[in-house]
Amino acid sequence: MARSLGNVIADSLQLSLGYADRLLKGVAAERFPRFAVVGGRMVESNHPAFVYGHLSLYAPKILQQIGAPAPAIPEGIDLRCSKDATCIDDPDLDLYPSMDEIVTFFLEGHRMVTGALRSTPDDVFQRPNPAEGRMKELFPTIGSVQTFYCSGHMMMHLGQVSAWRRMEGLGAA
Repeated sequence: MARSLGNVIADSLQLSLGYADRLLKGVAAERFPRFAVVGGRMVESNHPAFVYGHLSLYAPKILQQIGAPAPAIPEGIDLRCSKDATCIDDPDLDLYPSMDEIVTFFLEGHRMVTGALRSTPDDVFQRPNPAEGRMKELFPTIGSVQTFYCSGHMMMHLGQVSAWRRMEGLGAA
């Protein structure tokens, strides 16, 4: 059974999105942008607002790279969640967009990516990665970088949320 490259990448993305959805179970909106607290001590590790916000920034990038329409990034997500941003504890809930806004943008953007990947011709994935430097060295084609964004990169950051959940006493997802 032959499968297009887009379908192969989208299969991995769908698995990642299912895990991302399960990780949100039991997460209260007021804890979403907060560092975990263990035994009365704050642990400076990426919280869900940062992780989901960061990952949401890749859906428009993927869509643009494969020539599909991309959604506009909501105000505040890029500033607080870019690859160059530092995760900050937000006790007043005023630094990051709301949990609903971040999660909606994350899920809707990646659902768009899933559909677009499945309909993208294989030759698009053979095109050179437009990035420069190390990312181009590691992932020389559109297909290789999209595979990373939709699987390894996403699961690495979702693992941070899994650890945060355990520190918060929420258990495994």
